[in-house]
Amino acid sequence: MLADELAESRVYRELADRRQGVEREILLELAEAEQRHAGHWRKLLGPEAKPRGATLRMRTLALLARWFGWIFVLALVQRAENRSSYGSEENATAAMEADERVHGEVVRALAARGRARMSGTLRAAVFGVNDGLVSNFALVLGVIGGGATTTVVLLTGLSGLLAGALSMAAGEYVSVSSQRELLAAARPDERTHGFVAHLDVNANELALVYRARGLSAEEAERSAAAVLRNSAGGLPTAEGDGAAGEAVGSAAGAASSSFVAFAVGALLPVVPFLLGLHGLGAVFVAGALSGAALLLTGAVVGVLSGGAPSSRALRQLAIGVAAAGSTYLLGTAFGVLTGG
Repeated sequence: MLADELAESRVYRELADRRQGVEREILLELAEAEQRHAGHWRKLLGPEAKPRGATLRMRTLALLARWFGWIFVLALVQRAENRSSYGSEENATAAMEADERVHGEVVRALAARGRARMSGTLRAAVFGVNDGLVSNFALVLGVIGGGATTTVVLLTGLSGLLAGALSMAAGEYVSVSSQRELLAAARPDERTHGFVAHLDVNANELALVYRARGLSAEEAERSAAAVLRNSAGGLPTAEGDGAAGEAVGSAAGAASSSFVAFAVGALLPVVPFLLGLHGLGAVFVAGALSGAALLLTGAVVGVLSGGAPSSRALRQLAIGVAAAGSTYLLGTAFGVLTGG
């Protein structure tokens, strides 16, 4: 227990070294809280006690905190805090168990802030890798099933890579740009703020602005009256505009992330053919690479979403296998029908 608390404190300090402002302050306070818990175990063990090595889970978290992105590590720390064993540990106090639960919520909120900032690029990257793997592996197996030569398979795979990556990048750019434009159109016109002071106090439609934003008639009247009493006040903003804009992300960032991710994913099924392999050997290598990548992608999504990585990994693999198997059967049937 002592070793784990010290290791968890180091994790928070490692993460704090990579952040600034309020996030750094919060992480440092969490580190101090873990030191407080460590003090409890030191007191029980006595001054001569030396902590043995922390559990493998905590040592791994400390290593990841030093070398990898902080959102990924925060998601793992969140799961660690939620799995605290203090509820069944007779030497732990009720306050310590409550602390760990609160720490889990603090980490959950920090992770949510980070996910909101990177969600557009992260979404494009995850979808890009998955789409590249599934679509190109399915495409390659489809033409193999139809009896295509290695040259045709290679050309098909590389063409699918380039066409798919360009399509994904263009689609992400248009999608994110359109979404940001829609959000911008929903924001109040800044020029209107300056006219609020000139409204007739006894006859105006300012309350309707609030009602259109979702407030009840009574709440809208109170808000409008408050703004009119303070001529420096302005019109209400659309709720969540700032957060929504962060969540959408950059159109160029989403497009480039999607292009690179799709290209990487789509390249894996083609690698054996680029290396000169052919026949069933190439298919098995391509399948192994694609399957491992699908498992990894699913696990990463599971970790970042705060869920179990194993179930997400198996789900991704099942989807990829189903798609690839379907196109292989289609290609085989086509080859039989055409005599290929």
